[in-house]
Amino acid sequence: MKKAALPLLVLVAVLALAISSSAADEPVKLGLGHVTSIAKSQGLTVDANGKVVPPMAQVDSTIAAVAFDKDGRIVHVHLDTAQSQINFNRDWTISTDITAPGQTKKELGDAYGMRRASSIGKEWFEQIAEFEKWMIGKTVDEVKALKVKARDAAHPAVPDVPELTSSVTITVQDYIAAVEKAWENAVPVKAGGKNLSLGHDVSLASSKPGAPQVDTTLAAALFDEDGKVVGVVLDVIQSKIPYNTQTSQLAVDPEAPVLSKKELKDNYGMRRASGIGKEWYEQAAELEKWMLGKTAAEIQNLKVKQRDASHVAVPDVPELTSLVTITVEKYLAAVAEAYNGVK
Repeated sequence: MKKAALPLLVLVAVLALAISSSAADEPVKLGLGHVTSIAKSQGLTVDANGKVVPPMAQVDSTIAAVAFDKDGRIVHVHLDTAQSQINFNRDWTISTDITAPGQTKKELGDAYGMRRASSIGKEWFEQIAEFEKWMIGKTVDEVKALKVKARDAAHPAVPDVPELTSSVTITVQDYIAAVEKAWENAVPVKAGGKNLSLGHDVSLASSKPGAPQVDTTLAAALFDEDGKVVGVVLDVIQSKIPYNTQTSQLAVDPEAPVLSKKELKDNYGMRRASGIGKEWYEQAAELEKWMLGKTAAEIQNLKVKQRDASHVAVPDVPELTSLVTITVEKYLAAVAEAYNGVK
């Protein structure tokens, strides 16, 4: 009897360890962070050959969707960058096709064109996948403690640890900062999260002569094994880059931080114009809450109505009509894209 009991005790111990390990890996928080810069934008310049170069606006948004366990360790992470340019002619007409949807570096894949310039022959999406893999199981403090080195002025923080030097030669300071923001903004999620993904919509369509604008809609979504949402964070980065059309120079500090609608909170200024007296972040929180427990298909099937030309898809269901009056088509699409990209 005693001899037979030993394997049983071992089995119980192994099962307990497996359950404990599984619980430790269970995501309990979901965060969405970004670092957005307009610093590469420039006014009218003259090159070394005396050629006049028209103004060019550029928005770089580095984005991190991250799921954390109860100990603050990273369980899932998705990193991406949306790099958008808007070019002008000398008469301030826009030469960029602003109707085309913007693509992130991950979406561009091999078309981004880093491989041929890479000393290790790896494209951006391959390098970022290695960096994401390195982050798994680490806390934000451990990620921030990564040893880096300056390669040149454009690459001030390249990983300098043996496990990354042969696979990641991009500069990583903004990805680390975005992950830190994701941790600071993280919200609780329901149990059962298995797949994390990041959906987005990048639009230049609101740009006007002398007033370029990039609107980046984001959805970090965590799904269970049945494809139901157990956690979702929505946000919009509205990057405006005003110019002085008389001097053809920027009319804003290009080094100033660009805040998302959630970061702006009451400073976004929707409350006073809202028919229900709610700010954007409050309405987004209600939409996020409504999405919980639903599949991407059920979310897409939300009944909506057109309020006016600027609000073509306002929720038209009893549980949302008094809480959400913003137009939601891009948020629904971003969640659908997130579901399609789960890994």
